[in-house]
Amino acid sequence: MFDGASNFAHSVDSVFLFTLIVSVFFLVLITFLMIFFVIKYNRKRNPKATNIEGHVGLEILWTAIPTVLVLIMFWYGWIGYKEMEDIPDDALTVDVTAMMWNWKFKYENGRETDSLYVPVNTPVALNLRSSDVNHAFYIPAFRIKKDVYPGQDRKIWFEATNEGAFDIACAEYCGLQHSYMYSKIFVLSENDFNKWMNQEEQIESESQDDAEQLKTPDEIPVAGS
Repeated sequence: MFDGASNFAHSVDSVFLFTLIVSVFFLVLITFLMIFFVIKYNRKRNPKATNIEGHVGLEILWTAIPTVLVLIMFWYGWIGYKEMEDIPDDALTVDVTAMMWNWKFKYENGRETDSLYVPVNTPVALNLRSSDVNHAFYIPAFRIKKDVYPGQDRKIWFEATNEGAFDIACAEYCGLQHSYMYSKIFVLSENDFNKWMNQEEQIESESQDDAEQLKTPDEIPVAGS
């Protein structure tokens, strides 16, 4: 907690912390009151049962306070959800295909990999698809998770704030080897990412040049033929 590596980490952690504090507070309060009333109204202290009248003010109070707290939780959660749905127009787009039991990533230049490579401090939009069953794309360090269904195109985005390698997991049971459906996301500097992206194009260009050199004169196209 509080060691996230994306633009969503702070907002998600804040909502989680607020919910945790409220839950712990009421857990301690209710437990204390239960023990207090058990001791105060036990049979030895009250051998003769007495009727206790209700208190309208208390009933309103213990109804209003939880309602307000739940609405606050909903509001913060809704703000975070709306932010996650608002994909920037200039985001780098990557197609992600989930299958039993791995992930495939395809970039705008046609390059395909088993791991995800992204530049730091750059919005990245993922087009999520499943080729077989239900999956869930989950990056714990980024605080993002999206269910992936066959026959549906789903989207999610993020902006990595720290360079490094982070786990990608499937958070939806998808078969016998579900627990092995892990991959990595590598967050690179902008220069390193550009070099990595252009590396495949350079290799393909060199391969085409080598193929041209190996052609016989008859195989080389002649202008105007």
